[in-house]
Amino acid sequence: MPENKIELKRSLGLIDATSLVAGSMIGSGIFIVTSAMARDIGSAAWLLVIWLVTGLITVAAALSYGELAGMMPKAGGQFVYIQRSYGRLVSFLYGWTVFTVIQTGVIAAIAVTFANYAAIFFPVLDTALFKWESGFVFSYQKVLAILSIVLLTYINTKGVESGKTVQLVLTTVKLFALFALIILGIYVGLHTDVLSNNFTHMWDASRTVVAADGTVTVTKLAGMAILGAAGATIINSLFSSDAWNNVTFIAGEIKEPKKNIPRSLFLGTLIVTIIYLLANIAYLALLPIQGTPNANDIAANGIMFASNDRVGAAAANMILGNVGAFVMAGLIMVSTFGCNSGLILSGGRLFYAMAQDNLFFKQATELNRNQVPAKALWVQCIWACVLCVSGKFGDLLTYATFASLLFYILTIIGVFILRKKEPNVERPYRAFGYPFVPALYIIVTSAICITLLLYDTLNTGLGLFIVVLGIPVYYFVMNKKQ
Repeated sequence: MPENKIELKRSLGLIDATSLVAGSMIGSGIFIVTSAMARDIGSAAWLLVIWLVTGLITVAAALSYGELAGMMPKAGGQFVYIQRSYGRLVSFLYGWTVFTVIQTGVIAAIAVTFANYAAIFFPVLDTALFKWESGFVFSYQKVLAILSIVLLTYINTKGVESGKTVQLVLTTVKLFALFALIILGIYVGLHTDVLSNNFTHMWDASRTVVAADGTVTVTKLAGMAILGAAGATIINSLFSSDAWNNVTFIAGEIKEPKKNIPRSLFLGTLIVTIIYLLANIAYLALLPIQGTPNANDIAANGIMFASNDRVGAAAANMILGNVGAFVMAGLIMVSTFGCNSGLILSGGRLFYAMAQDNLFFKQATELNRNQVPAKALWVQCIWACVLCVSGKFGDLLTYATFASLLFYILTIIGVFILRKKEPNVERPYRAFGYPFVPALYIIVTSAICITLLLYDTLNTGLGLFIVVLGIPVYYFVMNKKQ
């Protein structure tokens, strides 16, 4: 009797795929990073320009990825595109970086953020279980973070239907809540003079630095200094807008992938871009961009010095008073939980594709009775939990964001390479605005990477080190296979 072959099941439609794009992008970043960006650039107009540029290059990348997704509607997505363009070594380096920090590090960071905000409702979570002389603390928060990763992994092993239901519900809830924050924020803000004051000298840029002794130094920026500061701080908004490519990892489970993946990439990134711009306008309508550190008044802190950079919580407080902190904490818990649901769902498919190409643990190729790569999901879960416990994910994410940008550039260059190498291959969707839109993304993102190399050499260098470290690992793996 022939053995029934278990294969990935195509059960996700356009709405599911778009939900995954938007849900994976919206985590905690939009509620936090604007404070750091305000300190770096000090200008309402430049702040919005940076978020707009972030949105435009993200949408441009998504439109370019659509062509590759239509050509190669397979599980693994970007890993598959890179391998077809550059070969196994470069694709392994991408998968290596995604596994060691990009995917798992983000999952860990978001899980810890979820637990941090849960502690607002349950202060007992701040209780330390263990302390070491080195300063390492293991608290109930980390236990909750780990449990959230395990729970979402378990849900996703029960089948793609379970994962997509959780993702769709949570994405819908957080989009609704975000739009409520935006509408109420702009409405309340327009009844004050905060927005007009923020735009009185809207192009006057400055960098604000607080020394260890509390001394505040404000440096006016002009000319190339503005572009340098904008190029350096855009890493914050880019990180908040990342993970949109995760939908390509699950191409093997999307209905009509040649049409639905390109559409979901465009719709998801466009929706999030609009939300992020409107959210920042709401912040500027409620809080002055300038502020004073350690002030006792939320308005006096401004966007720059919102407590713990929680500008979203500060904005909610301006709308709802003290209860706003709890409302925002609940929103961020939903947002981060939903974000991790999407990341966990999609990440396992990338490692499944790597394993099929003998570039990951062989067991990760196995599908369970629910037609999902359960072992790949659990390997991802274990490493993400290790990063949670280590507390090093924050540093690793800083290093890996730069590496992630490099792989985005390489992937979109692959559009040009494959147009030349494989001109006759079917392309159900062709990159919008080719060659200008893909080329624009490559040029702008390369300029950002060069700026980061100049302004943040240590972190970008360590990002490159993580990638290069994969080279000896690759040859070790290849030698073991022989």
